[in-house]
Amino acid sequence: MPNTDAVELPGLIDLQVNGYAGLDVNAADVDADTIAALTRAQWSQGVTTFLPTVTTASEEQIIRALQAVVAARRRDPMVAHTIAGVHVEGPALNADDGPRGAHDVRYVRAPDLAELDRWQEAGDGLVRIVTIAPERAGAMEFISGAAERGVLTSIGHCAPTPDQVHEAARTGATLSTHLGNGTYGVLPRHPNHIWAQLADDTLTAMFIADGHHLPADTLTAMIRAKSPERSVLTSDSAALAGQAPGAYTTPVGGQVTVGADGRLTLSGTELLAGSGRSLLACLDWAWAHLPFDSDVTLAMATTNPARVLGQEERVHDGGDVVTVAREHGTSRVTSTRIRGDVVYTGDAA
Repeated sequence: MPNTDAVELPGLIDLQVNGYAGLDVNAADVDADTIAALTRAQWSQGVTTFLPTVTTASEEQIIRALQAVVAARRRDPMVAHTIAGVHVEGPALNADDGPRGAHDVRYVRAPDLAELDRWQEAGDGLVRIVTIAPERAGAMEFISGAAERGVLTSIGHCAPTPDQVHEAARTGATLSTHLGNGTYGVLPRHPNHIWAQLADDTLTAMFIADGHHLPADTLTAMIRAKSPERSVLTSDSAALAGQAPGAYTTPVGGQVTVGADGRLTLSGTELLAGSGRSLLACLDWAWAHLPFDSDVTLAMATTNPARVLGQEERVHDGGDVVTVAREHGTSRVTSTRIRGDVVYTGDAA
């Protein structure tokens, strides 16, 4: 993407937002104000559609977060439009160190369709995506049942066999959550589940393009294998995204360190604890480091996630639009419009 004084883009669509700028979907005291403020923070980053992402926790805490989203959407139609659903990442993940990532092992548990039904009852049916490890006992029954309920399932935080990947896809899984991350640090050269997910055309892959989760060469090869049309860029942004370097305590991960380069790690380790960049910042990194045409890269953050949600009109009807000023490869939002109405203005200077 060349530098220009101003460029108008379709509003960005992020399928995985855990938090941003100190606002945390997974905080114990999350409420409607938190979700509304997070939505406004997303507007300031050019995101006009997103899925607040609820991570592995007690059922009580997951429902608390869902109810906070419901309350925020009921108060403000612009917030309701922007939040197109909820992504529940877990709790039926692989419990091992590595695949589990920063998720709290105390709350990792078996997949349960009855629990999904309780989430939907508490959350006005807003759960759109559930991330699950397909190797868990009962995972295939959950994937099938979720599909019957109109809920998308995504393979993630896992270490399945290739056969389990393909079985999950045949059963109804349609996505991969931050593919290339959320697994063991060392896998068999081949076969392994990453190759299987890349090879299975049933699955659309979500990738974190923050410059920390995947090196540019790796992400380039993965997108080429999956195809740009079946690739989606997500931020996986955490509440510490945009915060000053230092050590913090968070609901997801516990002790987390923000590096000088924005990298988020579990303190004392090299394990990543979500992303420290917004989707717009990820898009800037992708434009700078990946060899794809700028429009193709943009589609991975707009058209492709809209297709996942079955809401392509959000990109094509011209109502959700962001204007950015670009300087030295960095985009700064100067205005964001939702359904044609300005919801955010920033200083272009």
